[in-house]
Amino acid sequence: MLLVDTHAHLDHGRFAADRDAVLARARDAGVGLIVTVASDLASARAAVHLAERHGFVFAAVGVHPHDAAGAVPGYLEELHRLARHPRVVAVGEIGLDYHYDFSPRPVQREVMAAQLELAAEVNLPVIVHCREAFEDTAALLRDGLRTRAVMHCFSGDWAYARTFLKLGCYISLAGVVTFKGAQALCVVAEKVPEDRLLLETDAPYLAPVPWRGRRNEPAYLRHTAEYIAGLRGLNPERLAAITTANARAFFAKKVSDTFFGGRSLPAAKLKREPPDDRGGF
Repeated sequence: MLLVDTHAHLDHGRFAADRDAVLARARDAGVGLIVTVASDLASARAAVHLAERHGFVFAAVGVHPHDAAGAVPGYLEELHRLARHPRVVAVGEIGLDYHYDFSPRPVQREVMAAQLELAAEVNLPVIVHCREAFEDTAALLRDGLRTRAVMHCFSGDWAYARTFLKLGCYISLAGVVTFKGAQALCVVAEKVPEDRLLLETDAPYLAPVPWRGRRNEPAYLRHTAEYIAGLRGLNPERLAAITTANARAFFAKKVSDTFFGGRSLPAAKLKREPPDDRGGF
């Protein structure tokens, strides 16, 4: 299998002692490309540095809703500069988090809207964080999205998934889908159209079963892929082909076959699901 981890945090301190070994294990597990995603300006710079050092790592730069209140004057100008780096493939992660409310909600919305505008200016897709803020996130995307978007580590039910699919978003699933009690998310994993499905680890967070509670790492993406393949009645190689082709489409501006482990991407016959009798996904 050739897999793409569309969302990890390789700059995290939990990888400081063995980051190179983590990357080697990822390659051994069939992960041909990793997107390391920022949460603030410091991690954005670190993500770019990691992408410069490792040929199969690319970067996303942005300000997470947790850090929105700490966005310093001029943050958009620095993000704009970083977003033009040849190793940067997305703006993110951006979005809203009403579970922790580490930043005031109006500030979160303001910072998300500004970064949606930035993404349109630099013609990059956006990686969206949404936790207990589905309605406001959808409203902001409806008003300000002018590029591709992925709902990272999606945690909602099928009704919310349909809302974001109608807005043109991709749905990315992480190890949470393997957790006990994730029945609603399993329904999403079964029903997302083939051409909108992406995979991620969100490492070092949210390790899939049987590693739940331990540090997550990109090598574990293979287990999540196998689990979702089972839900969809596919063999794992087929699911890998589908999601890897989707990653190429999503990050199309700067990612080419050269960076997928030095191998050509597997072909995948993708199809869009027909609308259901309610007039949409």
